[in-house]
Amino acid sequence: MASDYNATIIEEFRATGGHPGGDWAGTPIILIHHIGARSGIERVTPLGYLPLGDDRFAVVASSGGSPSHPAWYHNLKANPVITAEVGARTLTVVAEELDGTARAELWPALVARFPTVGKHQARTARQIPVFILTAA
Repeated sequence: MASDYNATIIEEFRATGGHPGGDWAGTPIILIHHIGARSGIERVTPLGYLPLGDDRFAVVASSGGSPSHPAWYHNLKANPVITAEVGARTLTVVAEELDGTARAELWPALVARFPTVGKHQARTARQIPVFILTAA
């Protein structure tokens, strides 16, 4: 179950100061606290991210290449000001979806760092969204 899997990653993330092992070893992880677009319930989701410097982080809504966006995508669109945990730090960030040229310019760096993202894009007809999380 995804929630059990996420709970394990979140627990390990917090216990290790942001450096879980296993499948996530060596991957920079960010925990996003997002508010349900319909439910209003706060949820926490672990995501891999590409550091962009100046407290800016790129994340992708790949959902493993499924035909629909992950739930957290809709939550960020509805409530873009969120809390994020990076390492031992907790920040307020603003989520902005990239489109057009900005997404096209960043996409190769994302695929180079996370080759599975390119595989996920190849599995789906939808364009996988990219968000920039910027410290507020």
